[in-house]
Amino acid sequence: MAQVGHRVDYLAGFCCPVGGLVAGKPRVLCHENEIYLSNGTEFVYVYDQEGKVLKAVYRCPDQVWHVELLPQPRQLYILCAHSGIYCVSLEQQSRLMEQTDGDGQESNGPSGVFPVEADACIFPDASLSMFTLLSTFVITLAQDEGKWWMRLHELPRPEQDGPPYRQVSQVEFCPGSPPGDGGDAPPSCFLPVLCCAAAPGTQGLWCSGGFVLEEPLFSLLFGIDAAMLESPMILCGFPDGQLCSVPLKALSSSSSPATDGGGCRDVSTPAPPVKILHHLEEPIVFIGALRTERRAADEAEDEAPAGEPGCDCVVAVGHYGKMVAVKADQREEATVPELREYYLRGPILCAACGSGSRMYYSTHSDISAVDLDWAGDSSDPEDTESGVGVLPPVLSPASLSICSVVALSLSSRASEGESELLALSAKGRLVSCGLCSPEEPDVELTPAEIGRRIKELLSGIGDTSERVSFLKKAVDQRNRALASLNQVMNVSAALLSSHEGHKPIACTVTANWSCLLLQDTVTISCLLENCSEYSLEEGWTLCVQLLASPCALEEESMDSATTFTFPIDQLLPGNKRELTLPLGPAADTKLDLPLTISCALYYSLRDILGSGSDSSEDLDDFLPDDSPLLSPDREGICLPLSQCTIDMLQCLRFGSSPPGPDAPPAPSDPVETFLKVSREQTEPEEGKAPGEENLPPSAASIRVSSELLKNALKTSETDVPLCCATLRWLLAENPGAEELSSTEVASVCGVAPDGGHVQLLVREVAMNDLSPAGPIQAVEILMESPSLAHMCRTHHAVIRRIQALVLEQAAQGSGPPDLRMQYLRQIQANHEMLLKEAQTLRDQPPLGEEGAEKLLNIYRQLRNPSLVLL
Repeated sequence: MAQVGHRVDYLAGFCCPVGGLVAGKPRVLCHENEIYLSNGTEFVYVYDQEGKVLKAVYRCPDQVWHVELLPQPRQLYILCAHSGIYCVSLEQQSRLMEQTDGDGQESNGPSGVFPVEADACIFPDASLSMFTLLSTFVITLAQDEGKWWMRLHELPRPEQDGPPYRQVSQVEFCPGSPPGDGGDAPPSCFLPVLCCAAAPGTQGLWCSGGFVLEEPLFSLLFGIDAAMLESPMILCGFPDGQLCSVPLKALSSSSSPATDGGGCRDVSTPAPPVKILHHLEEPIVFIGALRTERRAADEAEDEAPAGEPGCDCVVAVGHYGKMVAVKADQREEATVPELREYYLRGPILCAACGSGSRMYYSTHSDISAVDLDWAGDSSDPEDTESGVGVLPPVLSPASLSICSVVALSLSSRASEGESELLALSAKGRLVSCGLCSPEEPDVELTPAEIGRRIKELLSGIGDTSERVSFLKKAVDQRNRALASLNQVMNVSAALLSSHEGHKPIACTVTANWSCLLLQDTVTISCLLENCSEYSLEEGWTLCVQLLASPCALEEESMDSATTFTFPIDQLLPGNKRELTLPLGPAADTKLDLPLTISCALYYSLRDILGSGSDSSEDLDDFLPDDSPLLSPDREGICLPLSQCTIDMLQCLRFGSSPPGPDAPPAPSDPVETFLKVSREQTEPEEGKAPGEENLPPSAASIRVSSELLKNALKTSETDVPLCCATLRWLLAENPGAEELSSTEVASVCGVAPDGGHVQLLVREVAMNDLSPAGPIQAVEILMESPSLAHMCRTHHAVIRRIQALVLEQAAQGSGPPDLRMQYLRQIQANHEMLLKEAQTLRDQPPLGEEGAEKLLNIYRQLRNPSLVLL
């Protein structure tokens, strides 16, 4: 079609909720010089287009869904959500405004802000979804239990006595469920569409949005009976896509004369005929009519009936872009209907039809015009003559370069002699667009008109540039989001599809001693290695969580975790990155060994959506609720990498020259030392704490079968003594114990992270009384430390390694030798007796040195159970 000429003027701005207006609820009506506007909130505005002022604002009890104007008398009918229809008299408000202005009182708002009271509700029905005014009737649509009910109410006459509004009849519709939404709004946001189609020559009929159809098309659409009755037809477009029609005269004559006490007639007669004209299979947002055929002036005078000329084409438009047009084809001997479906670029927010053959529709990005006058587009007279009564095969939309419009209305201003398109944008701006016909001849313009045209062109260039910049920014952001999401999905798929222990992206954790701020402290080193074919781009974060194990000695460390995060700018395939964390006194958190360290990669989905998105509901478009990739806060993707445990054996620091095989003997008897220290506490030496350097060391021992260790460590294949091999195995994860691999030592003394000393001694012993076959050769691992906490942490670390070794050997099917069960039962009985005796001494401690000596002897016997791991 030809390019549509237009002139855009900004009229006014109205309040707009956060996020902008949503299509479906806003409404723009124009009558004479006044514009009646609702923006989907609880306000209805009256704007004087001639004086360019806002005359009044009506505040309704709830969100406004629809507005209709009754010209005589001047009344506004307002449908509020879940409330009903309210009637406001404009003449009374005009008189009230004149009285208010006469008082000379100033106000901060417009000329008047009037609340719509509850007594103005004429149809209190929470199920009402749409209504329209038709001559002396109000037609309503209500949804109840999945069905639609159309009800016909008669408007009151001035001379009428009795109820002001009475229901005449009702009819039931049973449409299907709305189609699944794939656009920008859920199906519940779509309201039905109501309008009226009248036959030529209908007198005294007024309907907002209604139209008059030519006789051939009216009869073909609604049947010969409706044409003979000259009955206006009510057209209904439902959210499920059905386009239905009901004759008004059949509705108004279907009720019985009897009425109830409330003035509502009994609707027991058969329902009026309901005809399904078409099914668009998507929510219907607009129904209108066009005049597509052009006639000569003399022919128009002979054929035009009294009143406005009729239209020869009916159109219905769906939300997702499907459009159907129906026209009477008179090329053959018999007139037949021609129906053609078109597909426009959606989603379509609203539409409007002018007096000619053009239809205007709005999407998020533009307002477009389509022309259904196919014969007028042809330059060949023969094609024009043969194309009469035929719809164009395709439509060519023309852009008006106005974006984000949620409500449209067409009006004809007689003073200017041109059509005018009124548009309400998503930001609440009301603009008028003067539509110029392309067939208008060029006329000589005055300098003032030329200057005005230049200003309009410059304004249009600025608007177009701003729109292009906005669209380019949106496209770039979407491309970046898609690229980031693709990279995230590739990395996630590579990690989730990898086998256990062979991950393409791995994180290795080791404990080391480092000098930080002139102080030696324990640190952990996290080595992140990317062996995959994908690059870790900006947005990924390495999360390292430190969690005290349940066996930690401090109660405050239970269930306490500290997480460190390291942003990753870029890690290319094959590259590594090492990160270091302090664990000693330099760290803010107290070191409680053993420590569980978990490493994971995290990617925030808000980085994909952009900083402007604050709603977590937007993430549902990327990943479902039950996705295993989502983090617990459902705002990102969390990919676990590794988990390990750092214990005391990994954190010990050793001197440059470890002790030789002849280790110093153990200290004297701990009971005697303890009693000696107790006697010295009353008179300590000057400058020294009581008992310092004389405290008895806490000791514990574990015996393991030599056969078990030889099979596990495979010492028979080397010349290394079993004791040395066992010590090397225990300290294999300690980087500072590498010197033990070149020296045959069976005893070592290390320094704990807080400076305490821990000694490990490995020696071979024989268990004589355990097996009837003879002595069992075993290896004893002795742990000693002045600190009971250090000894317990070391004991736990040794037990953890031996448990893993026993489970591994048990899986190979090796069995233990024959044992003396009576000997084992005797040991168990002795330990139970010792435990009871220790409990008694703790509950009732005896006085003097004898009680303390006895209790220490019991604990010493309990720490040496005379058992061996086989």
